[in-house]
Amino acid sequence: MPRSLSFAETQALIRDDLAGVDALIRTRLASDVLLINQIGEHIIGGGGKRLRPQLHLLAARALGYEGRDHLQLAAIIEFIHTSTLLHDDVVDESDLRRGRKTANALWGNAASVLVGDFLYSRSFQLMVELDRMSVMQVLANTTNAIAEGEVLQLLHINNPDTDEAAYLHVIERKTAVLFAAATRLGAVLSNQDERYGQALYDYGLNLGYAFQIADDVLDYTADAATMGKNIGDDLAEGKATLPLIHALAHADDTQRHRLREIIEQGDTTALPEVMAAIQNAGSIEYSRRRAHDYANAAEAALRPAPENAWTAALRGLARYAVDREF
Repeated sequence: MPRSLSFAETQALIRDDLAGVDALIRTRLASDVLLINQIGEHIIGGGGKRLRPQLHLLAARALGYEGRDHLQLAAIIEFIHTSTLLHDDVVDESDLRRGRKTANALWGNAASVLVGDFLYSRSFQLMVELDRMSVMQVLANTTNAIAEGEVLQLLHINNPDTDEAAYLHVIERKTAVLFAAATRLGAVLSNQDERYGQALYDYGLNLGYAFQIADDVLDYTADAATMGKNIGDDLAEGKATLPLIHALAHADDTQRHRLREIIEQGDTTALPEVMAAIQNAGSIEYSRRRAHDYANAAEAALRPAPENAWTAALRGLARYAVDREF
């Protein structure tokens, strides 16, 4: 069995690269518009794990890349992700993220949307500086897919007919495609052939599924202090995620009718009823199994990659995605 690195070992392995990415992010975030600096620093400095940039750094290094452009690409990926967070919090009317007030709660929706737009456009400025059409093509397609995913999710808000296939389609576009772009770009930057590019894309896509399903499980199982957001937020926002979708599919007629009402109303006062239905149906266990299935698929996709510490770290992140507590 090939070795996997722990999350702490991975952090140590890419400490210097991550420091370079953080420095670049703060330099390129700067604007002569004070509000952009305030909101940008609030969310960039909010204690995120920088998971998507890490994936790119590791993928590039795993395939032997020795230049510096991977730092800029990692910063681009983080800017894209951060802009989606700003927009998401407005759409979802969220007031808490990573244990802190969201930007929209502090500065209002208009400012959050506009600074999100700034980060999107800054990411494309950084892409152009790299002057690689293959890079721009991957990221342009990815940001477009993310936007489609946001709209697709909107169509499923308060929709009790959302099934597992529809749910997976949403998280593919909202979450998994950026993971896949981050890892595939490691092969692009390293000038590797399509065999490696496809392997890393498949790894990132499956990891994205695993990460989001695990995240949706935590919304029903973790405590607010650990998660850094309000428990039951998905229900409040009218989102039927996999634990609730599974419970609904396995409920009796009376319970199914009641769960449908709760989803349609986004009724958080009914959270104890929802938790009971999820527990009775074994929906948390089912969802965790599905997350582990995708994590296993992510690990399997790495088989063509060279065996080194960077690849071991990628395997470790597949485990971390489903075993983490926040």
